Amino acid sequence: MGERLSTRKWSEDMNPLNPENRKEREPYVVTSKGHTAAAINAAAKAGEWIKSRQGQVKELGSKTSAQDLVTEVDKGVEQMIRRLILTHYPDHAILGEEGVQPGTDSVAAALEEGRQHEYLWIVDPIDGTTNFVHGFPFYCVSIALAVKGELTVGVIYDPIRDEMFVAEKGKGAYMHGVPTSVSAETVPGDSLIAMGFPPDRTFAQPANMAGLQQILPQVRGIRAGGSAALHLAYVAVGRVDGYWEVGLSPWDCAAGVLLVKESGGKVTDTLGNPYDIGTRHVVASNGKIHDYLVSSLKEAKATGL
Repeated sequence: MGERLSTRKWSEDMNPLNPENRKEREPYVVTSKGHTAAAINAAAKAGEWIKSRQGQVKELGSKTSAQDLVTEVDKGVEQMIRRLILTHYPDHAILGEEGVQPGTDSVAAALEEGRQHEYLWIVDPIDGTTNFVHGFPFYCVSIALAVKGELTVGVIYDPIRDEMFVAEKGKGAYMHGVPTSVSAETVPGDSLIAMGFPPDRTFAQPANMAGLQQILPQVRGIRAGGSAALHLAYVAVGRVDGYWEVGLSPWDCAAGVLLVKESGGKVTDTLGNPYDIGTRHVVASNGKIHDYLVSSLKEAKATGL
């Protein structure tokens, strides 16, 4: 076991979060104005309020199924984020989970309308609502900005761990100002992979289960934490080597996709085609095990496509 662990390509001397390595890197500073600053401010304030409401949910409802939960906190947080963004950018459009009717067709229609705007903010007030309801500490705020359909800002904030992940197109990705990078693992058998199970139990769940059965025996381990955004952030910082999930919506992954790309990773659909903000079946990785994940899902007929 010791010998196998020693072959792990992503070591502490490569870890951008290692305090020893921070000395060699200039901290990333966001100016007080601009899209990124607005996203960080909104995510931080939303996260603080979400954390204060842990264990105090009064109105618990469902959307597409009994497993697709929504609370008054989700709705309140989205309104808070909308107000904070529109205060600075009143002409921008916002695509938020709680502002769209449940169902694939409704999501597609809302996204199509959003694409008509030059500036489109894509917001998930609480990614991991079921975790939040149960007190399981794995949820976050996710805010992205697409300009003419291209992701330019991505911010994910985990209020429980006080971890702020930030990416700007062409400027890299950071956690608390420290540059992030994906892992360097090249061997599937030494890889830790994340996946998810959306509430759709008729289409998405069978596909994800087929992928799980195919990939699990071939990798070191699989984790399913219940937040697509956080899983993507974890790919970006090298905590997991790859992630896939069938049945996502734009707000689940937009911010995380930019984080992965700006950290040196790769994101496609489950067939290996380039990611678009409308992509629902996603594979993200350090780039080195990407082909393995895509080919495995194809072999298992688990692409959702």
